[in-house]
Amino acid sequence: MPFILYVALLPAMPLMEPDEARYSDIPSLMNRTGDYVTPRLNYVVYLEKPPLCYWATALAFKVFGENEFSSRLFVALCAWGCILLAYRMGRSFQDEEAGLYSAAVLTTFLYHAILGRVNILDMPLAFFVSLAIWSGYRFFSAAEERRTRLYLLYLASGLAFLAKGLIGIVFPFAVVVLWLALSRRWRDVPRVLSPVGVAILLGVCLPWVVLAHRANKDFIWFFFVQEHFLRYATTLQGKEGMFLCYVPVLLLGTLPWTAYLWKVLKEKDVRRSPFFEVGDSRFLLVWALFIFIFYSFSSSKLIPYIAPVFPPLAVAFGRLFQLYEGRKRDHAARWRRLLYESPVFLQSSAFIAALMAPPFLKGLQLGGPFSVIDPGRWWLLVALPIALQVAVLFLPGLVQRRQGKGWFATAYLLWVFFLGSLVFPASEFLSPYKSAYPVAQAVKKLVPPGREVYQYKISLYGIDFYDHIRTPVVDDFGELGFGIGRLPPEEKARYFLSSDAFYRLCEEKGDIYTVTKYKERLKELRNKVPDVEVLWDNGAYYLLIVNKSGA
Repeated sequence: MPFILYVALLPAMPLMEPDEARYSDIPSLMNRTGDYVTPRLNYVVYLEKPPLCYWATALAFKVFGENEFSSRLFVALCAWGCILLAYRMGRSFQDEEAGLYSAAVLTTFLYHAILGRVNILDMPLAFFVSLAIWSGYRFFSAAEERRTRLYLLYLASGLAFLAKGLIGIVFPFAVVVLWLALSRRWRDVPRVLSPVGVAILLGVCLPWVVLAHRANKDFIWFFFVQEHFLRYATTLQGKEGMFLCYVPVLLLGTLPWTAYLWKVLKEKDVRRSPFFEVGDSRFLLVWALFIFIFYSFSSSKLIPYIAPVFPPLAVAFGRLFQLYEGRKRDHAARWRRLLYESPVFLQSSAFIAALMAPPFLKGLQLGGPFSVIDPGRWWLLVALPIALQVAVLFLPGLVQRRQGKGWFATAYLLWVFFLGSLVFPASEFLSPYKSAYPVAQAVKKLVPPGREVYQYKISLYGIDFYDHIRTPVVDDFGELGFGIGRLPPEEKARYFLSSDAFYRLCEEKGDIYTVTKYKERLKELRNKVPDVEVLWDNGAYYLLIVNKSGA
């Protein structure tokens, strides 16, 4: 079943802006330039993140070609790795059945199902961090102490660093040391430090750091100081949030299974049954709480940051559902059963309402125009997920009453197919205003080969990726500011223009092909330069030719 969610459906949706397009353009440029040390975005030095995910995607591009499947493949494999790790943890704590429940829960966590098929760096980080934490725990908790587990802690931490930076080293060692301290195993704390392990860690991390510093003289300050310490301690990146803003992320991210907790926990047999050993439960709690609190104190907050919290949560949820399935059957009154299942009813109602809403929102804007939706096509796309939500309300209970078991397996299968079926309406809804793919196709069809395409007050990396061109950008430099400052003056003036410079260019030259977004920018451009003709639009993006008749 993870194959359906995390591999088979990867090509069903175009790359989304800006993250997926960014993390596709960088490895694409690595393959084209042959430089695998210094990442580049839009041909500009981009040192915000380490290169492991870029390398993996570049390799996938060479094997499978440059497409959505190969772009997302490494992330999907890491998501699958987390699922296998959850299985291994549940089996180690309890038995194989607990492992299967844990893996099934993580597979269908809403957070994991979404993040595990989106090309961003947080799922690879979560996998390597989780592998490192688990390896350190097994070294100190298993009856047979194997040094290879300790070395795997260091190896996986090094790979986590190469996936997203220093946090990949901080999390595993902090969680393992804190768990040992809370378990009063003070003598074991110094044993975390291993000379061989340190050599492994440095062997993984140092080569790229040294090569990147040699190629970029200000690498150390930018990468370690600005992108790690200043990003955490300040609002430099403009991504601040409230202290407890991750609470709703956890509540929504653990759907659909959070909705079943009242139904499960009201059972006396579940509450009285042994959960895990005290040390195992403490370990899961330390793991989840430390990372949650760490990011809650951060001045920079984004939803994907807390991805490493979900594997331990899945193991805890999995054990609860195992206990529920193994309980003695009760004969509660029908009204009481309906009361306990009311969160599931509310959850399904919310999903159905969300699926039915878009055609009725025509003319409104919430990050993009809803008017691009074809109602007839939309109802065909949402028919299956709506039917699956109706089945969720009665089919698991029906199977349980008739066979005395199979409630969880039925619910799991329904949720797998539901989450898989969501990909198609999500693509229909998001693609017109969240993906550069439609624009890239229009550029390929309508712009003569060799002609430059300017981006007016937007920066869509997907155009460059899909069409293998370099688009000059007007007044939307954002994260490229550091790299732009390193460009030669003539290259900077050609590819990164101010609005005034662009207006002058439009007046001096004819046939300036331009892409922009929103009617307001189209209107603004028409007020500034003569003769703006719309060649193509989809209600969100516009492909224009400016001053068609020439100067």
